[in-house]
Amino acid sequence: MKPPRAPDWLVYLAVVAGLLVLAIGIPWRKPTPERTAGQPLAPASLFDPAIWVSVPPPGPGAGTAFSVADGGVWLTARHVVEGCARTVIVTAPGHGVAARVLLAPGRETAILFTHGGAPALPIAPNEVLRRGQKAFQPGFPAARPGEAASELTRRARLWLGGRALRTEPVLTFAETSRSPDIRGTLAGLSGAPVLDAQGRVLGVMVAEAPRRRRIYATTPSSVRAALAEAKVTPSEAVGEAVTATTWRSVSDSLRARLSVAEVECLGS
Repeated sequence: MKPPRAPDWLVYLAVVAGLLVLAIGIPWRKPTPERTAGQPLAPASLFDPAIWVSVPPPGPGAGTAFSVADGGVWLTARHVVEGCARTVIVTAPGHGVAARVLLAPGRETAILFTHGGAPALPIAPNEVLRRGQKAFQPGFPAARPGEAASELTRRARLWLGGRALRTEPVLTFAETSRSPDIRGTLAGLSGAPVLDAQGRVLGVMVAEAPRRRRIYATTPSSVRAALAEAKVTPSEAVGEAVTATTWRSVSDSLRARLSVAEVECLGS
């Protein structure tokens, strides 16, 4: 004779009770603490997250460039000037000087040469970079004076598609503020300097993720390597300190003396 079958509710109750006993007896591990601001970034590696960006075909457009040597040497993002028939550094509305373009091999950086130049920005040394480190991007978003402020979050590996597939280690910054008249994308800030709190160039802004408010820039070591390959000695000038209250006025000052200038691609 078979024993009477237990009611379903009693079976469910027993299962729940057993799970509770197991849960109470298991020594729960504390969750791994998140990395906090101030911690140094690890060196670049192949395990850094990949960021994919599609580079538009070459054609007329504008971006930002900045002076790195007083004799007329500038840096900008490669995709701003690649394939341009003529490249011009804008010195005033309707006026500019022609620039010769040198694309840094294997890098998302371009070096521009002009006859005569502007006060140069110093390049940051290859020192330890830290999470939460403040950064500032002055330039010409939407072909108008403007700037953004951000914080360093991590390293990444940028993959750029378009005329040719390229990859380069980059720094990722989370945007924290911007000029009040900038809406949507930061287009036009491509090629802008990413400045640290001492007014030194951490990198060249080369891409953004508008929805996530992320800014991607080359590293200080990449900037120095590109200049060394072009046999350009970077400026030893002292940068102008930048703070959360002065970053806009400092940006205006850099544009006024053409240390940061608009660059135009005229035809392709």
